[in-house]
Amino acid sequence: MRAAPTIFTSQHIHSFSPPPALHSKMFKTFGKTSFARTAAGYGRPAPWTPKSRLLATVQNNPAAARRVPGTSTRSTRPSHERATFTIKDGPIYSGKSFGAKSNISGEAVFTTSLVGYPESMTDPSYRGQILVFTQPLIGNYGVPSSTRDDYGLLRFFESPNIQAAGIVVADVAENPSHWTAVESLGQWCAREGVPAISGVDTRAIVTFLREQGSSLARLTIGEEYDADEDEAYIDPEGINLVRKVSTKAPFHVPSAGGDVHVALIDCGVKENILRSLVSRGASVTSFPFDYPLHKVAHHFDGVFISNGPGDPTHCQSTVYHLQKLMENFVSLPIMGICLGHQLVALAAGARTVKLKYGNRAHNIPALDLTTGRCHITSQNHGYAVDATTLPPNWKEYFVNLNDSSNEGLIHTQRPIFSTQFHPEAKGGPLDSSYLFDAYLDSVRRYKKEQLGISPGRDSRPSPLLVDLLAKDRVGVKPGVPDYPGQPVAAGQVEQEQRPAVAAAA
Repeated sequence: MRAAPTIFTSQHIHSFSPPPALHSKMFKTFGKTSFARTAAGYGRPAPWTPKSRLLATVQNNPAAARRVPGTSTRSTRPSHERATFTIKDGPIYSGKSFGAKSNISGEAVFTTSLVGYPESMTDPSYRGQILVFTQPLIGNYGVPSSTRDDYGLLRFFESPNIQAAGIVVADVAENPSHWTAVESLGQWCAREGVPAISGVDTRAIVTFLREQGSSLARLTIGEEYDADEDEAYIDPEGINLVRKVSTKAPFHVPSAGGDVHVALIDCGVKENILRSLVSRGASVTSFPFDYPLHKVAHHFDGVFISNGPGDPTHCQSTVYHLQKLMENFVSLPIMGICLGHQLVALAAGARTVKLKYGNRAHNIPALDLTTGRCHITSQNHGYAVDATTLPPNWKEYFVNLNDSSNEGLIHTQRPIFSTQFHPEAKGGPLDSSYLFDAYLDSVRRYKKEQLGISPGRDSRPSPLLVDLLAKDRVGVKPGVPDYPGQPVAAGQVEQEQRPAVAAAA
């Protein structure tokens, strides 16, 4: 079956500008468009360069704030060639490339989010997936700079690089207009080595994925597709994707004046989860996903398990360490989000299941079973916890009102809870952001209780720790697939990639 050319045509495309929205070993040194169409076909977008504007910065140095990040070794020159999006055992869609000249495969998933494509594309939970946007026009407010906030966290992205393997849109705006923009969506994809296709019927793609479920797919750039050719489809679900997105060494994000210290298990943490903690007075030390945290948990006031990609059953070491943590620290506050929620469930003895096509949107209703209140939530997951397998002393916290899947767990006697959705939403609604306050309230109560038991206890991060540890995730490579057998990008720009994290002092 070969799909017809895109049905999404537009006579006029207008730019849109939304509002701005630690075990002593540790003390050793760590490596510190408008898209014009003509009767003959597609027109080549005009070159676009960032405009200098006085108010286009949130830092003291305007030039630094608007500087485009360095080029990746996987970068290619922007491609505007014929492109093909092929779903395994499904339809084929022809369109036009607007990103890197690179062929990739992955799991095709879709999101119904209307805004927030920079955050979605840099979300580590999308690792290994080809992301289909249902919003007809993507890229109209461009791509902002990699400026950082007062906490040293990326202001506009959820990780330093694009995590999705490929991008599929109906229409792309090659000439964006927004005061934060430093490059177009196509330029960003090309610089990051991520292929992207436009001019396809995303409504038909989503209809297929909803009926058949999330499927393997390929993006082919600049080649005639041979339907009889035996193409290899690499299934990211057979790979431990968490190992690829988790920091390879601990890093620390301080909170000026913070009164508590939280240990975070990094399974692919989003910047806004870190921000949601440090902005509430919690200094955060993040550890690799397989770190035996139960050996050092006495140094902390709470434990947090982050979001991440793929099948949670790949993280058996994390589950084991969480089980040991729960056995040895019965009153320690624990919170998990997304994959972290699933790992908490597995550690408790429950099971997880793969959803047909997952939940990826900014407007999914979740019912709080303790209060009866409904929250509109941001979600991005392909697996869920089977609530019928929960052991005694655990109960459902939230439930999805669309498909009745589990959206949260809570322990009936201990300060442990988790959510499948993202209360730190960015973009998306902040209805459930109060959960961070609830978690940190329990963290502060735990610290107070521990001080009553051991008056000399000091959980604050030591100056040496703060000085030695990196301030950002360590050794995490960009999201373009590097699995065995994956085709190498054609026409790559020969330029050495600059390290994302500076070596520790």
